[in-house]
Amino acid sequence: MFKIRGMRGFLTCSIGVTCAAALTLAPAVLNMPSAVAAPADRATTATAHPAGTAPSGSTRSLPLTPRTRERVLGQAPEQGAYRTGVRHFSLVGVSWADPGTELLGQVQVRTRSVATGHWSDWQDVDTHNADHGADPDTAEASSGRVHGATAPLWVGASDGVDVRVRAKAGPGPGVGRDLLPAGLRLELVDPGDEAPSEGLPGDSPRTDTVADSAAAVNADLVSFAATEIPALSRADTERELRELGGSSAPLAKPHIGPRPRIVTRRGWGADESLREKGFVYTGKVKVAFVHHTDSGNGYRCSDAPSVIRSIYRYHVVSMGWRDIGYNFLVDKCGTIYEGRAGGVAKAVRGAHTLGFNNNSMGIAVIGTFGSHKPPAAAVTGIARLTAWKLGLFGANPKGKTYLKSGGGNLYPKGKNVRLNVISGHRDGYATDCPGAKLYARLGSARTSSAHLQGR
Repeated sequence: MFKIRGMRGFLTCSIGVTCAAALTLAPAVLNMPSAVAAPADRATTATAHPAGTAPSGSTRSLPLTPRTRERVLGQAPEQGAYRTGVRHFSLVGVSWADPGTELLGQVQVRTRSVATGHWSDWQDVDTHNADHGADPDTAEASSGRVHGATAPLWVGASDGVDVRVRAKAGPGPGVGRDLLPAGLRLELVDPGDEAPSEGLPGDSPRTDTVADSAAAVNADLVSFAATEIPALSRADTERELRELGGSSAPLAKPHIGPRPRIVTRRGWGADESLREKGFVYTGKVKVAFVHHTDSGNGYRCSDAPSVIRSIYRYHVVSMGWRDIGYNFLVDKCGTIYEGRAGGVAKAVRGAHTLGFNNNSMGIAVIGTFGSHKPPAAAVTGIARLTAWKLGLFGANPKGKTYLKSGGGNLYPKGKNVRLNVISGHRDGYATDCPGAKLYARLGSARTSSAHLQGR
């Protein structure tokens, strides 16, 4: 018997019955002393669904073990894991027990491609991910299921992995060296297949009430089983705004951009059984925070639904959030995707900008933009999305407004902070996100968004 991590804690599984068998360690590669016992692997398999109604997917959580005999207060300053022949995965990350503990050190990973059988070069995984998440003192943050974690890294279909985690070096061996967080685990995420684009065979009634509720919240905009919300002209968008009864938008001359095409959660294949039931809303949307997923740029636009399914599973299963953290995602081709469930036209509270999730929305561009320029199509996608969504709440993309901090490392709890209506993640929290290159393009996004609103 061994345990697996699920949405609400740990389950005990019999090897070969409901969970995949534990994989063998590679002591020679890990350089792990024989006296050190390795914790058990955990696997979270796809939830069973009626045939053709939901995507597959899985998360395997592997324990990291000491790579050296050196100890600091009984804890090894370098840990790792090596596996080959594992169930295919496409995204990796490292998690640990306490979300309040920072990983002070370096995480590197290399993976073996299913297509070529070759190992990749070592890649750095960003350890600074605490700036994302639910606000302090919220039910989501205090659920007891939340874990610390690195940013996720998209690696493509792989069947082998080698990871090394090193504590930040001190002035001498074993002296002044920062400890690694307890409970380090390697998370291997298989995004599974996309959900079917059609309804059940014979249009039989749906029985998945959680999936039904995720679709129903967009019923004012699109048919129940739609995989996308189609674009509208500006005139039709203004008409829709009046029909929706946008109370905060000016009725005489609404400043709202044309509604862009948005791929729904059904469209990108969300397994609705993973997330928490129900939705959490805030009062309005006053600020749009722009992020990058920091998951790397090595994906094709056709891969974007798989990347999103992987990030969704990583946020929920590995990190313990109620749903994917972002309200929307934009890929390198400018395609816009619905993120956290609750309705694309509604003020859904996300978990994207720690301390400022109330009265805001989070838009994540899929990729890493510290030293890489974001594609023009992605910046255009931000402009088109914000022109529409901010327009629903009467917000000027080129304006400024105030948000009250829920607590963070940049502003104390309760402080009213003046922010750009379109802000970068770093404007609300001391972080590199959304990357220097994307942050530099936000001025252009503001101008384009305001123009689309007719300002």
